[in-house]
Amino acid sequence: MNSDTAWAMEACKQAYRRLFTTLGEVDDDVVRRPSRLPDWTVGHVLTHLARNADGHAHRLEGALRGEDVPRYPRGYDERNREIEEGAGRPAREQVADVRESADRLTEIWRRCEAAGWPNSGFLGNDGWPTTDSPPWRLREIEVHHVDLGLGYEATDWPEEYVRWDLPNLLETVPERLAGPEDTRRFLAWLTGRSELPHGLRLGKWR
Repeated sequence: MNSDTAWAMEACKQAYRRLFTTLGEVDDDVVRRPSRLPDWTVGHVLTHLARNADGHAHRLEGALRGEDVPRYPRGYDERNREIEEGAGRPAREQVADVRESADRLTEIWRRCEAAGWPNSGFLGNDGWPTTDSPPWRLREIEVHHVDLGLGYEATDWPEEYVRWDLPNLLETVPERLAGPEDTRRFLAWLTGRSELPHGLRLGKWR
């Protein structure tokens, strides 16, 4: 992502403040509501946010010890199982989980920063260095805050975040288009030669 790590850490702090303002209104009925993600409730999204933070923390703790470890040591099947199991918990427990996991990750970022981000070249199966943990986490917070469907919209994203992440995501478009026809239709739209193509779909952003 080639982002300024210190900037991303500060941006995450601000994103957390907005997220926890939203979560102040969450109760047990709300966590059972459908989110904007297919087949996921609000509880699924909250549990994912917490386990994602723990995954980042696990990888960074490994780097501090000199070990190149993945975010999810037992793989994505285990990660998905944990999300399913955690999605039905009471709202208070879920909100506390998101907050506490965020605090743990923030503290590990501080330790990594103080140590000069040792072993930053470790990739841990992710394909990005440990110094990219804050910007990847920032995207998770901002995008999944919208996915909750609780009043925070893409139009609420800070201009600084949009200015930073739009070019990153535009770079992923070619690999996410279905094939040559969609590629040409999308390019025609980008050059102003057609309307936004009807029925064009992008693969998941990650």
